Amino acid sequence: MSELNNLSVEELEAMIENAESAIKDKQAGKRKEVFAQIKALAASVGVTVEIHEANKKQKRKGAKVAAKYRNPDNPEMTWTGRGMTPKWVRALTESGRDKSEFLI
Repeated sequence: MSELNNLSVEELEAMIENAESAIKDKQAGKRKEVFAQIKALAASVGVTVEIHEANKKQKRKGAKVAAKYRNPDNPEMTWTGRGMTPKWVRALTESGRDKSEFLI
């Protein structure tokens, strides 16, 4: 560990990049080995197997939600009504105002 403390930030970043690259290469090699084993097992029972790898995880695309509430003190601050309540809404409701006053 003391050897790492003697390295510069750039050297440490290069070391991290090299390690990440080596990990990806090893994982890809292991994946190929496993695929070969699967195909060999399938062939031993007279079955053919096609393996399709997904390139990237599919992202869920949510629809944009229009703002439902607007801060009367700062019109640029809006809230859709989803998720955590913003501090400005919480502060106004705690002071006795109703959320319906801020509807757009």
